[in-house]
Amino acid sequence: MKKILEEGQDFTPQFEKRGGLLPVIVQEQNSGNVLMLGYANEAALQETLETGYATFWSTSRNELWTKGKTSGDYLKITHILTDCDQDALVYQVTMVGAGACHTKDEDNQARTSCFYRKVASAKTLEFIDK
Repeated sequence: MKKILEEGQDFTPQFEKRGGLLPVIVQEQNSGNVLMLGYANEAALQETLETGYATFWSTSRNELWTKGKTSGDYLKITHILTDCDQDALVYQVTMVGAGACHTKDEDNQARTSCFYRKVASAKTLEFIDK
């Protein structure tokens, strides 16, 4: 079974390993920048595959959400990658809109990435200029 999972061509996401959710790294296709981390259950992955837009399971609201339905900042899927164990995904995307993050910068614009700060010390963060 492990050989088939790791070396085969069947897409068999392993939702049961993590309580029904797979972590999903979202990466901008052209730049390679990591935009966000989300989670997909079976329904979210199915919606993503059907629509071509990144859909997640909101762990805070306990519901499906398609990034951009409220903000207009959609994430169009270009590729979906899975790791060797098929228990994590990478959504490679093209951004349709201003940003991937729900937070705003000092100009009240959506941030491109949710990863806009770096750890400067054990207790402080610094903003990253992008």
